[in-house]
Amino acid sequence: ACLSHSQSLSDEENLKLFGKCNNPNGHGHNYKAISLVLPLQIDPVSGMVMNLTDLKEYMQAAIMEPLDHKNLDKDVPYFSEVVSTTENLAVFIWDNLQKLLPQGLLHKVEVHETEQNVVVYKGEETMVK
Repeated sequence: ACLSHSQSLSDEENLKLFGKCNNPNGHGHNYKAISLVLPLQIDPVSGMVMNLTDLKEYMQAAIMEPLDHKNLDKDVPYFSEVVSTTENLAVFIWDNLQKLLPQGLLHKVEVHETEQNVVVYKGEETMVK
């Protein structure tokens, strides 16, 4: 579930900003996909960008463990102070992966809320498609 409701705004401002997604008690999402893009710097010894087993472990620790089947606003401490929009979810995932992956390996994170709503995050740069 995500909140789409900011405590710093009035009910009217929240409704205007978040529209039908506004609900002080949250609403649910099943995110379609979370994509990671790593630069194509192939290790000459292994022939890989990175070991896929390691990458799966990093994704499990950074994404699945803190987020899967969770109410973002109640179960994830980060979202107690941050509105749980798809944009902020992308930032959360980026920050978690940056702590685990080798420096400079992560290029971008894409979060697909629906087929039409995709957020791309590249560090400081956020783009909504």
